[in-house]
Amino acid sequence: MPDGSSQQLLKKLKNKTTAEIYYDNFTRGRYSTDASIYQMMPYGVLIPKKKSDLIDTINYAREAKVPLLARGGGTSQCGQTVNEAIIIDNSKFLNRILDFNKEKMTCIVEPGIVLDELNKFLKPFGLWFPVDVSTSSRATIGGMTGNNSCGGRSIRYGMMRDNVFEIEGILSDGSTYKFGHIKDKEIASSKELAPKIINNLLNLALENKDEILTKFPKVLRRVGGYNIDSLLPDAMASRPNGKKGDGINLSHLLVGSEGTLVYSSAITLKLSPLPSQKIMGICHFPSFYEAMDAAQHIVPLDPIAVELVDDTMLSLARKIDIFQPTVEAVVKGNPKSLLLVEFAEEDMSVNQHRLKKLHQLMGDLGYSWKGNKKIGGVIDVIDNALQAKVTEMRKSGLNIMMSMKDEAKPVSFIEDCAVELKDLAEYTDGLNRIFDKYDTKGTWYAHASVGCLHVRPVLNMKLQTDVSKMRNIADETSKLVKKFKGSYSGEHGDGIARSEFNEVMFGKKMINIFETIKQAFDPDNIFNPGKIINAPKMDARDYFRYAPSYNAKNINTILDWSQWPGNAGGFQGAIEMCNNNGSCRKLDGGVMCPSFRVTKDEKDSTRGRANSLRLALSGQLGNNALTSKEMTATMKLCVSCKACKRECPTGVDMSKMKIELSNLHANKYGLNLNSKLIAYLPKYAAFASNFSKLFNLRDKIPGAAKISELLFGFTAKRPLPAWRNDFFRNNELPNSIEKINGQTPIILFVDTFNRYYEPENIRSAIKVLKSAGYFPFIPNSKDNKALCCGRTYLSNGLIENAKIEATKILNTFLPFLQKGIEVVGLEPSCILSFRDELPALIKDDDIKLLQNNSYTFEELLEKNCKKLNFKKLDQKVLLHGHCHQKAFDAVKPIESLLKKIEGLEVETIETSCCGMAGAFGYGKDTFDISMKMANEKLFPAIQKSDKDITIIADGTSCRCQIKDGLNRNAIHVSKFLDENIIY
Repeated sequence: MPDGSSQQLLKKLKNKTTAEIYYDNFTRGRYSTDASIYQMMPYGVLIPKKKSDLIDTINYAREAKVPLLARGGGTSQCGQTVNEAIIIDNSKFLNRILDFNKEKMTCIVEPGIVLDELNKFLKPFGLWFPVDVSTSSRATIGGMTGNNSCGGRSIRYGMMRDNVFEIEGILSDGSTYKFGHIKDKEIASSKELAPKIINNLLNLALENKDEILTKFPKVLRRVGGYNIDSLLPDAMASRPNGKKGDGINLSHLLVGSEGTLVYSSAITLKLSPLPSQKIMGICHFPSFYEAMDAAQHIVPLDPIAVELVDDTMLSLARKIDIFQPTVEAVVKGNPKSLLLVEFAEEDMSVNQHRLKKLHQLMGDLGYSWKGNKKIGGVIDVIDNALQAKVTEMRKSGLNIMMSMKDEAKPVSFIEDCAVELKDLAEYTDGLNRIFDKYDTKGTWYAHASVGCLHVRPVLNMKLQTDVSKMRNIADETSKLVKKFKGSYSGEHGDGIARSEFNEVMFGKKMINIFETIKQAFDPDNIFNPGKIINAPKMDARDYFRYAPSYNAKNINTILDWSQWPGNAGGFQGAIEMCNNNGSCRKLDGGVMCPSFRVTKDEKDSTRGRANSLRLALSGQLGNNALTSKEMTATMKLCVSCKACKRECPTGVDMSKMKIELSNLHANKYGLNLNSKLIAYLPKYAAFASNFSKLFNLRDKIPGAAKISELLFGFTAKRPLPAWRNDFFRNNELPNSIEKINGQTPIILFVDTFNRYYEPENIRSAIKVLKSAGYFPFIPNSKDNKALCCGRTYLSNGLIENAKIEATKILNTFLPFLQKGIEVVGLEPSCILSFRDELPALIKDDDIKLLQNNSYTFEELLEKNCKKLNFKKLDQKVLLHGHCHQKAFDAVKPIESLLKKIEGLEVETIETSCCGMAGAFGYGKDTFDISMKMANEKLFPAIQKSDKDITIIADGTSCRCQIKDGLNRNAIHVSKFLDENIIY
């Protein structure tokens, strides 16, 4: 369908439904990819608000003969959720729990609900939905149903098919039907229970019973093709778990159908009791083969999970800030492979007994920490918090593997083939021989307990030679899987990557059966065509994200991107690190991505922004897309929290990318008045403070704030920070280290915000530092002017201005840094820029001295606070960490320091960005979003506490947000310490 025709269709749909509808190139581009290697530009995107929107859209699409594609989190790895179609995104609005029955342990949900959100609702009732996929923080139940997802604990709980009772589906004719359980005796009268197609398909299954039972693999994991076996009265007898059938459940035919048969509008789920006791043993092996061979011996101990982690994943995880401490805590030596074995029986003594037997088993298999050959054994993980971190690392396995910075990356196409446990070692050995044949290596992790390993050959999808390797590896692997009577698709479905191999695995007759099923449900072929049947070749490069025509522009960049490959000095490679894993779409835990959490728009996720940048840089969004108004809108709500730098498993640093993009925009269009006032604030701050009474009139004269909103773009809904004429002067401290009197010299970096708005924080910090045995001083710059980290320039794209400030800081501090003297600062966003942005601005080895010897106030004190003598307290404080502190793991030193005060209880507020984010919360166009961010977690946590409780927040912007939003005062930790130290 030509773009013009699709736009006309979508315009008409806009008048027929209440849905949000988009057909601009940027939105279409953001939905053109999933977590696979494929890219297909959709006709448009429809975001339904209610069920009637779905029915109206299906009816209209059928008449217009335009395809539709249901999409949830968009994390499919085989290309299921890309197509030349109208994409229907269920995740924003169709995400409710429609019914919940605690006694029956069931619930009915809309397709767009995210698994973690569902389990958060269920947890207080002692229940959960146990298909715990690794993408649980963004995977929707609709997507999991369409994919027949599995998860790490499927050995105990089964797959999605085992946990779905009923599906309310909208058929291609717009009618609605509830697909559920029917008993064997009701088959004959099924015309009364379902549309005619149901009875026809029941007969089809019976007529082909022998073919089905012969060709369907007898392994725990099989998600390829359609589940026609579910329509057999004795279908369960053919399943490897050996359970007896209890009739036919029509919904199981739809599970795993990848949205090709009906549109699921409501799904009834089977819930399970939430495990209350867990214990974990981490088995270490000196070789990959030995780990695979041991799996069959471990499973009889009845664990809830046995998960593989190989040495490649361990090596990469050690380089990722958020995972490095976990690896160090649970890994002994340098094993080639780990098996993470988890027991979760209600009786903890049973778990402990099984863990003991695991130790015995490993000993019986010959593994010992002593010796030269079979070095290995078990590391026990008893602590629940550490278990959770290990599980999170395992669940991030795919994305850890994708953190390789080379253009060659692990590619998903034989991702999750499954074989019987007894064949696992031989299968993986055969696969390694195939990799050797084509001069590549594979990365390995995941579900050893069910014979399903996630293996990805490392290939460069931009090279035809590697695409040919992929084709050959796929062909040979499919034959290897068939040799072991396994399943070519064991978890992640068919999509584009594997649909063409269904004939290899099932035979031509079964493919004809699959085609009959598709034709019966969807005669007009409007539901996600080209998946499971009639799919394109898996190596058809025109459908690749990096098609033969792909070429990134070689634009001039200023920041240092040299650790990544590609054009624009490596900027291309940094953008392409986004593999669409969707971690930025999580709605809870951590910080990333604060704007998406309140808008739930793909545009406002880190993934959405990265895709827009990639498409724009490669010319797929038209000329000048990088500096277009659409790109400005895409980046508008990025608050530069830096959470993605730490929390994105592949390290996509959108905050840094936004600086580069802002520079392009500023060079082309200049700055508006609002941006100039923010960018140049450090230059006029001293003047404004000297005339503070005049500059503070804006919030004292009625109507002045509204005028400033109209003239300067600062919202009238909140006051601006008040200038102080008692601001901090550099002459309040020495400028040299001549008279240190045995104290440890320390450079105090005084930021603009504390200097001119809250100078008492600096004065308190000086007292505390002196009490701790430091000699704080402020070196004079050559021009004797106050130093600035350049953050306000960076935020507005004035990179050259920021570079001048950074150079001035380095030149001023360098003589002292070379003597081993360190730097400390109070404002997190400023002092932490010494570790992040400044090294990216200055390509000089000397910058590493500044980078490695700069500390936040708490980091410095926490490691040298023996001289501090605190008062004994009997109180509680709330601690809110600044986003940048969280990004650099700098909240823990605050907690550690405060916990040294006897009698002080510290409660750290688990929240995303406070919403102020520098000047973001002061913008007239961003104020409302700012407040929504604050109301997500921060404000409710404060509101439920006592009104006189002390709130500690190091960030200037955080303190302003709390004051403006709740009329509660938050203080810098320096003030709290000053008030509670015995001098």
